This record gives sequence, structure tokens and C-alpha cells, in this order.
Amino acid sequence: MTDQHTLRLPALEVRQGDRRIYCFAVDGKRLHEFAAVSRIRRDDQEELHGYQRPEVTNHIKAIKRYLESPSAMLPNAIVLAFDSRVKFEAGTTPETGEGYSVTGELVIPVDEELPEDQKPAWLVDGQQRSAAIREAEIDTFPVAAVGFIADNEAEQRAQFILVNNTKPLPKGLIHELLPNTRGHLPPAYARRQLPAVLMTRLNGTAAGPFYRAIATPTSPDGYIKDNSVLKMIENSMYEGALYQYRDEHGGGDVERMLLHLDTFWGLVKKVFPDAWSKPPRTSRLTHGVGIQAMGYVMDKLTEDEPAEELDRQHILEKLKNIKVVAAWTEGSWHFGRDDERKWNGLQNTPNDVKWLTKGLLVMVDQDPLF
Repeated sequence: MTDQHTLRLPALEVRQGDRRIYCFAVDGKRLHEFAAVSRIRRDDQEELHGYQRPEVTNHIKAIKRYLESPSAMLPNAIVLAFDSRVKFEAGTTPETGEGYSVTGELVIPVDEELPEDQKPAWLVDGQQRSAAIREAEIDTFPVAAVGFIADNEAEQRAQFILVNNTKPLPKGLIHELLPNTRGHLPPAYARRQLPAVLMTRLNGTAAGPFYRAIATPTSPDGYIKDNSVLKMIENSMYEGALYQYRDEHGGGDVERMLLHLDTFWGLVKKVFPDAWSKPPRTSRLTHGVGIQAMGYVMDKLTEDEPAEELDRQHILEKLKNIKVVAAWTEGSWHFGRDDERKWNGLQNTPNDVKWLTKGLLVMVDQDPLF
């Protein structure tokens, strides 16, 4: 077999509105000749590429063992995104009586010397199964597959999220994919898309307080949970200081929101440098309870104040009031008689977030002590 050839596969074209999907069968051993896995990563300019999580070795080994056993069967279809190099040629058989499908052939160009990122197809769903088939000690294993043609990665990401919407896909992966995704999304994901844009920008701003501190698939050394930051941003965007930058279409002025967030949290980092540098296990400031509570402090101190006009000195003085009672890393919080909690007794629960927020807001409302 030459390095370059054309693979012709019998297929059924199915019309779904103005879109087309292609149902076909292919030897799983040949998938990697024309299909690649789009690994999620960021380049030096913090641009997102890909959308797939890393391979899960134990999962692949389990599937491999099953495939090597008698009577193995994989009934679920592999999902592939093709680019425009892949064509469908309708056959001579007339359309089905319902008029929404027609038989023919998928024509897939194969060049075994192409690098992964230049292959004509991407695996949207089924990377673990395809890897297991590739490694299994079997000669061939035909699989069912469904493909669609999408030239841009944003559409591929949208399909990847939708395909995995009912599966236990890691939330961190979804959160990192959302900013670069286009098309229809489930309401819960659509609501989080703009907060995810802001979180991603915060994590990639070298001079900002959150730089590489938020744990994501492309920032595995981060120590602040992405969901904690997303909740803080979402609360502020819908009910707090960031609401002023929203527009009527559900979007907003991202640059001004970023300036607002970087300014406030930069001052938090300045007032509590030790607590900010530690992971949630040893600091309740970087814990979900602290991030959310301090987010409400941000809303209290900066609501209705434009990002360009934030009074940094005033915010700094108010934050210093918290130092009097701060127990981010040791000791206990004291907000009044019989109102005491050990520093590591606070958890990321609605009641604890409410308790800490109430106490912090009382402190910042006082006259500056420094």
C-alpha cells in the first residue's frame, strides 16, 4: 500500500435541517491513518488549540483487554469531524421514502506522512476506544462511525461539548473549551461562557494576580479551583460590580471587566501575599469559600464604579481592615461574641460562604484602621 491513497467507504448521508451527517463503518485499525486526536493545549501566546482531554491509560487498557477477548463488541459509534477534503458521492440508489437520507460513498484522502494536525479528520468522541483498538493484538476490528464536515475548530469544539453533554466529561475541560466555542450550547454552559472567557484571560495575563494560579487542563500546576473563580465572576456579573459592563445581548465589555478584576484582586494579593501564594489546603483565601466571599467584598467596595476610576487607595485601606481578624492560614475568625470559627473549619458550602461574607462586609464597612 502506498503512503498516499484514497479510502472509499459506503455511507448513508442523513439530512438534519441544513446540515448533513454521514453514517458508515470503518476498520478501527485504520482510523489513525486519516483521523487525529485534537489535544487541548495553549501556545506561547496563550491561544487555545484542540479540545480533547489526555488519554486515560487505565481506561484504554481495560477496553484493549475486552477487545482481545472472544465475542467483543463496541456498539457505540465513533464521532469524527471532517474538513472539506472529505467528500460524499451519492450513489445511484434513490433516496429513502422519507426523503432525508441517501446512500453513497465517503471519499477520504489518506497521506500517511501527514503530521497529526494536518489530517482530514478529528476524533470528536471515541478517542479511548480508537486508542484501544490501535493497541489491541487483533488484525482488524470494524466500528460504526458518524461524521460531519466542519472546517473550523470552534464548531468542532461545540460538537464535542454537545456530544459529551450527558457524559461525565470533566468540568474543567468544558470550562476551558467554552471561551473558544461557537454555536448552540445548553443553557447552563451558555450562562458560563462569558465568565469562562474572563477566567481564561485572568489565568493567562502575566502581570495579573491570577496568572497560572487557576487549575485548568492547560495549567495543571494551578492551585485555585477554576469553579471557585467562575462562581465569583458569575455572581458579580449577574448581581454585582461586573454587571455594569453587561450588554443587552448577554455579552459584555471583556477588557473593562478584566481591568476591574485585576485591579481588585491585585490589591487582595498585595494585602495578603502569604495567604495568596498557598493552595486551598493551607489557605482559605485561595479556597472556594475565600474566593467567593472576597468576590462579594469586591462587589460591595466597587459596585457602580468604572474600572478606570477605581480608588485603589480606598480599596487598599478597606482590605487592610480585614487583617485585624484575618485567619486565612491559621488561628480563628472572630466576628463578635460567640461568633468564632477555626480557620480550616470553613468549607466551600453556601452557609460558610454566607457566614464569612457577612463578617468580612462588617469589617470593610468600618473606618480605615491603617
